Order: sequence, then structure tokens, then C-alpha cells
Amino acid sequence: MSEEQFVLVRLDMLPEAVQKTLEAKHLLETGKVITVQEAVDQVGLSRSSFYKYKDSVFPFNKMVNEKIVTLSMVLEHRAGVLSNVLSYLAQNGASVLTIHQTIPLNGEANVSMSVDTMHLNKDLNQVVQGLKGLKGVQRALVVSSGKTP
Repeated sequence: MSEEQFVLVRLDMLPEAVQKTLEAKHLLETGKVITVQEAVDQVGLSRSSFYKYKDSVFPFNKMVNEKIVTLSMVLEHRAGVLSNVLSYLAQNGASVLTIHQTIPLNGEANVSMSVDTMHLNKDLNQVVQGLKGLKGVQRALVVSSGKTP
């Protein structure tokens, strides 16, 4: 038996039935509709097509949420900046697995963190944008991601 393989494909390159399956799943997940029948009726898809694809197609951000990501940040060397970053991540459901901080040079330190994003209560991109908005955070970005064990 071969291991599952995944590919990243632009949405507009997918067959219409797969695109509509994603739309129907989103309607169900957000509570805009209650039943599968309502969802497929709204997007113009047959129930059989929905059930054919529903367990095999996921939005990219949903897949990212099931991963361990490595964040790279540049933080000002001031008391409380790292603490605020850690508090912010915890408030958003992230679990910090590892932290590495360099010795501050010119008032800034490079920090990398491995973070389990499985239980985020926001989209990962929103969390990273929020990090960038914290006082003392000069830069924040996702540099890698990998599947959780």
C-alpha cells in the first residue's frame, strides 16, 4: 500500500465538481446551511459528486492548520517582547514546541519557534499578521511546515 500523496493545485485548475465540493463543505462548516442537500443545491452540485470528493479535497489553509510550522521572527531586545509573543500564540490556540533565540545584536534578536497549529482558533495567516502587529516584533513569517506525527 502506498503512502498518501498530496499536491498543491491552483483552485481554478481543478474540475468544477471539486471546486463546488469545496464550496459546499465551506457552507456546511460555517453553518450557512445545515444539510448536505442544502449545500449541494446552493452550489449546483449532485450529492453523489459531493460524497465522491468530500473526504479527499481540503482548502490549503485547513491543511496548514494540521501541521507543525516553524516561525522566524526578529524581536526587539526589550523586556516582555518574547513573553507577549508567547501569550499571543497561546491565546490563539498555538502550542509552542521549541524556541531558539540568538544573542541580541544591535537591539534585535532572531527567534525561531516550532509551533503546533492543530488547535488554532484563527487562520494561520491571521495569526502571523497579528504577530507582526505586536509591539517589538520587527518581522514574523512562516519558514517551513510539516505534518504532525
